[in-house]
Amino acid sequence: MITATTPIRYDRKKHKDNTLIALYKGILKPRMIEEKMLLLLRQGKISKWFSGIGQEATSVGAATALEKDEYILPMHRNLGVFTSREIPLNRLFSQFQGKPGGFTKGRDRSFHFGTQEYKIIGMISHLGPQLGLADGIALGNLLKKNNKATLVYTGDGGASEGDFHEALNVAAVWDLPVIFVIENNGYGLSTPSNEQFRCKQFIDKGIGYGMEAFQADGNNILEVYDTVKKIAESIRTTPRPVLLELITFRMRGHEEASGTKYVPKELLETWGKKDPLNNYERFLLEEGVLTEKMIEDFRSGIKEEIEKGLEIAFAETLPPPNTEMELKDMYAPFELDETKPSGNKTNKRFIDAISDGLRFAMRKHGNLVLMGQDIAEYGGVFKITEGFVEEFGKKRVRNTPLCESAIVGSSFGLSINGMKAMVEMQFADFVTEGFNQIINNLAKSHYRWGQNADVVIRMPTGAGVAAGPFHSQSNEAWFIHTPGLKVVYPAFPVDAKGLLLTAFEDPNPVLFFEHKALYRSINDDVPDDYYTIPFGKAKLITEGTDLTIVTYGLGVHWALEALKQHPEIKADLIDLRTLLPFDKDAVITSVNKTGKAIVLHEDTLTGGIGGELAAVISEYCFEHLDAPVIRCASLDTPVPMNADLEANFLAKARFEKKLVELWEY
Repeated sequence: MITATTPIRYDRKKHKDNTLIALYKGILKPRMIEEKMLLLLRQGKISKWFSGIGQEATSVGAATALEKDEYILPMHRNLGVFTSREIPLNRLFSQFQGKPGGFTKGRDRSFHFGTQEYKIIGMISHLGPQLGLADGIALGNLLKKNNKATLVYTGDGGASEGDFHEALNVAAVWDLPVIFVIENNGYGLSTPSNEQFRCKQFIDKGIGYGMEAFQADGNNILEVYDTVKKIAESIRTTPRPVLLELITFRMRGHEEASGTKYVPKELLETWGKKDPLNNYERFLLEEGVLTEKMIEDFRSGIKEEIEKGLEIAFAETLPPPNTEMELKDMYAPFELDETKPSGNKTNKRFIDAISDGLRFAMRKHGNLVLMGQDIAEYGGVFKITEGFVEEFGKKRVRNTPLCESAIVGSSFGLSINGMKAMVEMQFADFVTEGFNQIINNLAKSHYRWGQNADVVIRMPTGAGVAAGPFHSQSNEAWFIHTPGLKVVYPAFPVDAKGLLLTAFEDPNPVLFFEHKALYRSINDDVPDDYYTIPFGKAKLITEGTDLTIVTYGLGVHWALEALKQHPEIKADLIDLRTLLPFDKDAVITSVNKTGKAIVLHEDTLTGGIGGELAAVISEYCFEHLDAPVIRCASLDTPVPMNADLEANFLAKARFEKKLVELWEY
């Protein structure tokens, strides 16, 4: 109903008084907290604040409509989600102040955190990537058949990002039970809607994705609550994604420092009359559900709760930085209970060893899901997963749309929901499409809020097959620079299988590089049973006292070929096998013995891991060196397609000469 004093249409339907009052208290609490936070901001007691004043109904209505164990993925202005889940206020206030009583040990700010206890997964500053996480959480629910909904927020500005399209597309294709909520609040920072998008309304996008779309008044707490509750009940029993546009307005700046000078005064006045708290309060008063005395009591109780929470948070001391703890928290705890190979061996190609390892992992880990382009019936472009659908079914071996960011995000969502995931990049080059998810979500999540990413990303990599600039890159160095990841790069079939099985044991994100030129060109006696190989342990391929060769992947085979051509050179040939972590002790021990070192890799010279290895050798072996540390790498150009140009590009073309020169030094 609309009364003379409420410009919002309320329909109480059959809601009991206690439901209406609970929703009132639900939007009152975040409003009062916000008013206190703005005061503390002016006093310099918190450093930053993203205000959701005027948008409380979008958060409280949706969060209240869901079950407590259903995941919600909120954004900056969704304080009402956190309060509706009844997070103790002292913990929220500690989080806002960067204190250890919060959720990130002071490592991240405001709402950039998640908590499994309250089933809330916070966003990162890039906004869009959380949509893919919701897909993965929902996929986990679908596979578990637990009849749960997932709700994820984005804004009208965030909906411009590619992650929005990818996540909605994947959810539609896979019939995932996700509610995608777009808070259409008029502005993305200072950019108005007419400079953000041309569509009249976001629900028009629903038909393009083949999903239902609804629009609701985001300032009407009852309309939001009823709409979300109805959608959630439906998708729990008939899984599918739904797009929900909530029309609201941002009454304050993107964050307080930015202000609202760019907003026309009349627009603020119009929306000020649609305040979700004031209007709902008047409605309940006129309905006789609420009294002035009740309002006074509610405010008094919430004020007391806020003050007690602040007292606890302010009394909390900041511990001195602990370097050991900072480094330790980069990774989820993991100690490999190494399984040694036993029984028979079969001569296998590199590609067969990878496939063999995948099968063993799928059999051992019933919660493991494989995802990638064309990996199901087709078996992948390299045929590594051929026959997997017949053994494991399409629910666990999933073809994906060309949506790398959403799929990597989904892998993280699966991990959040207690599962394991593998993503096959069709070519390592295509990982750029999912780069942000790997670098800013998978790698940082455990350090930020203690959530591991139990994800393996397989990366068919490298040149030597005349595939040109976009199918031949060696991009492992991009990820070696990123704390929180583990990077594996085997050179032999026997190592490929054992290291891959370790990757699936490890609860941390692993990038597993597989050189395409090795897939069918080399073979090895590979144990037929299950076995693992520890990360961070290099393999000494040949022994000698003249010099040390440090390499990995195809470089190992180049080095073996060069040593065969020069039997006079007696070298320690070290195959690193894992690049992050790498076996620093093995390198230092060898170079201190031989006094000479050459670092070889297929990647381009500038910025490659060779520079890091050379620095370690120079730092720890300086007094034992009899010659400069030599780097041998590919040219600082893209990978050319022409076979002769490619051969000239690759480090192999220069390695033999550099090896002999170092030996003769």
